[in-house]
Amino acid sequence: MDLVVVLGLCLSCLLLLSLWKQSHGGGKLPPGPTPFPILGNVLQLDFKDLSKSLTNLSKVYGPVFTVYLGMKPTVVVHGYEAVKEALVDLGHELSGRSRFLVTAKLNKGFGVIFSNGKRWTETRRFSLMTLRNFGMGKRSIEERVQEEAHCLVEELRKTNASPCDPTFILGCAPCNVICSIIFHNRFDYKDEHFLKLMEKFNENVRILSSPWLQICNNFPVLTDYLPGIHNTLVKNIEYTKNFIMEKVKEHQKSLDVNNPRDFIDSFLIKMDQENHLEFTLESLVTTVSDLFGAGTETTSTTLRYSLLLLLKHPEVAARVQEEIERVIGRHRSPCMQDRSRMPYTDAVIHEIQRFIDLLPTNLPHAVTRDVKFRNYFIPKGTDIITSLTSVLHDEKAFPNPKVFDPGHFLDESGNFKKSDYFMPFSAGKRMCVGEGLARMELFLFLTSILQNFKLQSLVEPKDLDITAVVNGFVSVPPSYQLCFIPI
Repeated sequence: MDLVVVLGLCLSCLLLLSLWKQSHGGGKLPPGPTPFPILGNVLQLDFKDLSKSLTNLSKVYGPVFTVYLGMKPTVVVHGYEAVKEALVDLGHELSGRSRFLVTAKLNKGFGVIFSNGKRWTETRRFSLMTLRNFGMGKRSIEERVQEEAHCLVEELRKTNASPCDPTFILGCAPCNVICSIIFHNRFDYKDEHFLKLMEKFNENVRILSSPWLQICNNFPVLTDYLPGIHNTLVKNIEYTKNFIMEKVKEHQKSLDVNNPRDFIDSFLIKMDQENHLEFTLESLVTTVSDLFGAGTETTSTTLRYSLLLLLKHPEVAARVQEEIERVIGRHRSPCMQDRSRMPYTDAVIHEIQRFIDLLPTNLPHAVTRDVKFRNYFIPKGTDIITSLTSVLHDEKAFPNPKVFDPGHFLDESGNFKKSDYFMPFSAGKRMCVGEGLARMELFLFLTSILQNFKLQSLVEPKDLDITAVVNGFVSVPPSYQLCFIPI
């Protein structure tokens, strides 16, 4: 019996290896580490810091290589030249989105982040147009952000200079800006439903960045049969979508097709038009959910990391406050016109985004048709990982990339210096829909905070740990407390 079992196992392994060679595309994919059957290269990767693992592999296999995340080959693109070529030069061919991510599975191909083909094209085009119509990049949205910045400052005053964890407050501000665009109203920071919504968002970011979710993304069948935190993610997404659906129902009852108030109204009007089969209630709820998640957590996490870095580098915070005092003063709110006259502050915000490397491996793309890339053949449907870390931490563009230095974005005369390597929002056709809004929020929220408060750490700056606690989907800063001392 033992011999039969051994022979059976050997035959099974040979069969799996045969299938493996077939799926490898006859050696036409880029080179990479030898995969194990079924598991692929999973055991050779550190899912607590996948970006670092991929960087190490690039030193062996070059800027374009293949790893097997489970049974599926994934092409990794590393370094500025290769990433630019993939995202910009081959933007159309590589504009697909992987269908194997847990979040993509939950969204069922709807929304603006995980959709593909015609549905993605139409949903993205509509979202960009509607956000512009409701003020993205115009003064009206700037006024909304300024109003929310004022509310944020008042909320921080209520801390009475006592130690506090800024996570929740810094999440409320960008979330309320999104609410004003989508729902036509903002929430009080003490609103029970708002509190619960923010709690779900914060929890989802931690779950999505956990090693277990990285494994589930590569073996999605696990989510169907095993317990784990992925079930909490599912419940949180369902809660958010139910919350949105209630708002949609309210909008349906009071809709005036001649006077759309917000994003939901505009979507409902689009749904009633003929020949727009991509616009359904499910698509609306998922798209709003995408805008909520992307527009809240990325900005709030960046703000939270920003204050931590300014605590770590009080000399930088002091210099920003000096520039605020000189350009803006104390008696008016910051506005976007100020940014061009504040090169140091602009450089600091860019350096924060570069340094924290918020989305280290970007969101995975997928090949929409068979394509030749750097003499390699990549078949349709292949997942593509573009390393944003390799661009944002490139030593040629940013000397000492592991060091926080606003000088990376300043020339010898102290003027702001742009860099083609600055890609925190990705690049090409799949770059962040809300980039303009995020840039505005970061500038107006940070300058408003520093205009009104001195940041005081509870420990010596040299003892502050600024290392991300998880570095999976998102780089999450460690928890910390500080005091907001009124100026």
